[in-house]
Amino acid sequence: MIKKAKIILLILGIAAAIAVIPVFWLFYNPSGDLEVDFLNVGQGDAILIKTPFGQNILIDGGPDNAVLSELAKNLPWWDRRIDLMILTHPHDDHVAGLIDVMKRYNVEKILYTGVVHSAPNYLAWLELIKENKVPLVIIDRPQTVKLGEDCELRIIYPRLSLLGKAVDNLNNSSLVIKLIYGRTGFLLTGDIETEVEQELAKSGADLSADVLKVSHHGSDASNSQEFLEKVKAKIAVIQVGKDNDFGHPSLRVIKRLEKTGARVFRVDLDGTVKITSDGENIK
Repeated sequence: MIKKAKIILLILGIAAAIAVIPVFWLFYNPSGDLEVDFLNVGQGDAILIKTPFGQNILIDGGPDNAVLSELAKNLPWWDRRIDLMILTHPHDDHVAGLIDVMKRYNVEKILYTGVVHSAPNYLAWLELIKENKVPLVIIDRPQTVKLGEDCELRIIYPRLSLLGKAVDNLNNSSLVIKLIYGRTGFLLTGDIETEVEQELAKSGADLSADVLKVSHHGSDASNSQEFLEKVKAKIAVIQVGKDNDFGHPSLRVIKRLEKTGARVFRVDLDGTVKITSDGENIK
């Protein structure tokens, strides 16, 4: 009788394992595509990148813990990894949500500029990095982070070290990153304003991209026509909160984007925007 019960338990265990396999495989089996999710976190930025090689990359975390529900929707329940966390600059609408992510996810590495800022959320995030002993990479010049075959992050700004320095305009300390997979590109601009856009336009850097993360939530202090013409994006994504107090996005910016031929998406109207690339085309 005992032997029979053991056999039954074994059969039930095998059946349960078989039932779980299709669900696990649905999430785990790589499609070969790169997926970039512009998360709807309100008036702030948070971008989740899922590479064809299984890496999860989070750029910025938005203004509060709304990023947690967005990550839960866009990652399988069993995946608690953030292989690379990137902070473009330490304004609250970019850094605050990263505090909650640090507490809930296993963060493998962090990349930022090391710029000085005394805001409580930024200091709390830096303290968590120390407590958790997360490896930290300081970006002090343009460089490339290889993610896999034909896939990389090209950091094209800032061009000089900001480590330990205070700056007058934190927006213009933002990391500007070009994500490349095969023949496709995503330009992620943080909150840079016109001054930095002009510098980049004259620098000789390749700014062309299929997808543009519109700078500073569509502010008119950014997104000059000259810069947008250099990028010539097919798709432009504006991360902005509904009925925000800043008048974002500017109607002038939307008209400039439309003039370049870009199709414009807004997370306040469209929700989280998902774009995939197979290395040749985006969709």
